[in-house]
Amino acid sequence: MSHWIIAPVILPALLAPFIVLAARYHIGIQRVFSIAGVLALIAMAAGLAWEASDGTIILYQLGDWAAPFGIVLVGDRLSTLMVLLTTLLALFVLLYAIGSGWDERGRHFHALFQFQLMGIIGAFLTGDLFNLFVFFEVLLIASYGLMIHAGGNARLRAGVQYVLFNLIGSTLFLFALGSIYAETGTLNMADLANRVTLISPDETVGIRVAAVLLLLVFAIKAAVVPLHFWLPSSYAEAPAPVAALFAIMTKVGAYAIIRVYTMVFPPDLAITSGLHDVWLLPAALISLAIGMVGVLAAKRLDRLVAFSVIGSMGMVMVAISLFTPDGIAAALYYMVHSTLAAATLFLISDLVRTGRSNLELTPQPAMAGTALTAGLFFAGAIAMAGLPPLSGFLGKLLVLEAAFNSDLMVWVWAIVLSSSLISILGFARAGSILFWKAHSVEPATDTPVMPQPAILSYVAVGGLISLLAAHAVFAGQVHGYTTTMAAQLFAPEPYITTVIETPGKLSEPTGDY
Repeated sequence: MSHWIIAPVILPALLAPFIVLAARYHIGIQRVFSIAGVLALIAMAAGLAWEASDGTIILYQLGDWAAPFGIVLVGDRLSTLMVLLTTLLALFVLLYAIGSGWDERGRHFHALFQFQLMGIIGAFLTGDLFNLFVFFEVLLIASYGLMIHAGGNARLRAGVQYVLFNLIGSTLFLFALGSIYAETGTLNMADLANRVTLISPDETVGIRVAAVLLLLVFAIKAAVVPLHFWLPSSYAEAPAPVAALFAIMTKVGAYAIIRVYTMVFPPDLAITSGLHDVWLLPAALISLAIGMVGVLAAKRLDRLVAFSVIGSMGMVMVAISLFTPDGIAAALYYMVHSTLAAATLFLISDLVRTGRSNLELTPQPAMAGTALTAGLFFAGAIAMAGLPPLSGFLGKLLVLEAAFNSDLMVWVWAIVLSSSLISILGFARAGSILFWKAHSVEPATDTPVMPQPAILSYVAVGGLISLLAAHAVFAGQVHGYTTTMAAQLFAPEPYITTVIETPGKLSEPTGDY
């Protein structure tokens, strides 16, 4: 049993209260410990990903209690990849928050940031549905605080909306867990995979209801239409570094769908047949279309980026809803890309906010640092719109190829291609207004001089774009890895065997009979 797998959960859980108790009034000390903690998380995540890369299933039994009686953390190719992606994203977001000064505009930013990482990483590593709910709540509670960081009426209203929608999701999650436990007597995912197949065909109503409720919960987290209403205002009003970190939160919902509906409720399971393709694929296509139409219609840059997140999640869900190895492999490749691209654009929107008075898409005088900010926006827009040479283009090609044998292939191809064109027009419109037309507007005599964005802010955005470029350069190797990952997901027997049959307390006779 490897003890390293719990380290990425324990470290931020200890670091957050330390920052609150020992460095509450010393922002410099908070920054040092927060950066050091994230660098340590990257090292741990890289080590776990390397260990899992050959197909090894990493198991940790808390208290040495065997599953399904005890809590387990499980690391495979998928979960360790998502943890590594989270930690890399966190580093550049944190650098931007420090460089731009966002972290000192409110209290407890770094402590909440660490709690947020704890919740996200725990959600990726848990092997138990109830503890998935627990980690969901940890990351959501931290995100509530981060949402209203630095205050403001608009941010508070968006935060209340965000809280209400997620409370609805949490309530549905509890209903689903109660239904599953009533039907099977367990919430361990590996144990559920065995027990669900034993349910009599005449007694499947309860488990079907639970499967639908779970799918609704995860669809809320992934912002799939018609459950996406919470996202545009919440992400647009959140501080830019917070919104950039939130780019990984929608992927938690996508991850949960992949994990649960390939292991517990796989496509070939008779009792949940039709659940995956009856409404999930059409909803994903509508999400993609609405997101990109929102990009074209947006009147503010931050809302444009928020709608692009909905569109990119629609693309991810299109690939997931195919529920084939090729579809899941394409979804995982595109998931990494869309996380980095969305975070990049949120940070770039803050660079624009720094250089001009607002984010309205109206011609205004040229901002400070126009040339460099425009170049970064151009790269980010290319990535999100899916144009070559960055990884979005390759990701969309993989999704289209995976959908070739689908019954809705014509609809997938038509909506993906048309939405790509719409997103190109939307980003081109925004870029021309922000950067090109700005040179034709003369500043008023009483216009205040806007500050130049900090060098560290540019470094953070450049780092994310470098990761996008690397994702494209090494596309062959990355897609090969996601293909083996998908094969592991559709053959979960080693995962189930490792979790259920590993000795621990209550799994061995004690002799006291």
